[in-house]
Amino acid sequence: MDLRTLEFAVANGVATITLDRPDAANALDLRMSEELLYVASHCDSNCDIRAVILTGRGRMFCAGGDVMSFAAAGDGVSEMMRNMTAFLHSAVARFLRMNAPLITAVNGAAAGAGLSMALMGDIILAASSAKFTMAYTKIGVTPDGSSTYMLPRLVGIARAKEMILLNPTYSADEALAQGLVTAVEPDAQLMARAQALAAAFASGPTVAYGEAKRLLADSFSNSLETQMEMETRAIAGLAAHTHDAREGFRAFAEKRKPRFEGR
Repeated sequence: MDLRTLEFAVANGVATITLDRPDAANALDLRMSEELLYVASHCDSNCDIRAVILTGRGRMFCAGGDVMSFAAAGDGVSEMMRNMTAFLHSAVARFLRMNAPLITAVNGAAAGAGLSMALMGDIILAASSAKFTMAYTKIGVTPDGSSTYMLPRLVGIARAKEMILLNPTYSADEALAQGLVTAVEPDAQLMARAQALAAAFASGPTVAYGEAKRLLADSFSNSLETQMEMETRAIAGLAAHTHDAREGFRAFAEKRKPRFEGR
């Protein structure tokens, strides 16, 4: 696909996705939604990709949906939003369930859909200058991009309602205190920290990471017994079918560091 709104690069098992509409605050439009699905599908299906970083170009991570394009669409805006959310939601599902861990490196303001995309990270790093706000109801719409799924799980239902209905803006440190992000890094060190984490993930047990991600994604909808059965199937399947599990067992027995291959 000819990428126009994203930059996508792969090196040493790490894919880096950069939202690339800096003159429009990296706002999400129909084209970006489609391109996000394309790269998410590629990261999900390519076993050579063992970690993924998502960040933004310029001063902002993502200011949310491209409201100017919504206004310009006139009577066609409903169909536009249906198409945008179809692409975006499919992309989010792939990012959440793929084997490769996803690190979101929030380099600036994350509002609306930008916050939704930030929250899909398995590890969420925030630059010290980053800001976080929902903003959807400020323009008379409701959240999308999985944020109504993620927020209650991260901050609880009461705080999620506050964020959606009152639209407070959190600093990076406030977001950390609320449990929205994993860590706060100085602006100049954000990408170095993200790259170091991605490199560590890229040398880890990739299939086990994926199974763990999928177990967590389903944990709130399963009963205790169903969840434990899924745990049994996952760990037994890894032990039976993956190089990395057997390597992990051998390395432990031999008192050495395991050499994982992601398979």
